[in-house]
Amino acid sequence: MSDIVKEFDDYRSKMNDKILADNNKIIKRIFNLDTNAYTKGALDVKTKELLGLVASAVLRCDDCVKYHLETSYKLGLTKEEVVEALSIATLVGGTIVIPHLRRAYEFWDALESQNK
Repeated sequence: MSDIVKEFDDYRSKMNDKILADNNKIIKRIFNLDTNAYTKGALDVKTKELLGLVASAVLRCDDCVKYHLETSYKLGLTKEEVVEALSIATLVGGTIVIPHLRRAYEFWDALESQNK
């Protein structure tokens, strides 16, 4: 199952390289802003990742959910913390978020199984 993590990482990396190679100033600034928004500030990095995860689930962006799940996992967040954040996303976003919740669970399981 952990192939979905590798496939996501490979595709994301390949396409980001391709996008950034076009050297579009606006796109580069957006990528930079996105990266810098998740650094430590008044909120710690883990909290910011959970906020990103919740927003991504509510907006129904599966790629964004996967990115924030993987980053959360690498930061050492527990499944319980992630699931609690996803429960808030489902509450706020409504039942339309449930399919994304299913895929989030699948991706988290793949993250956990790749390190066993």
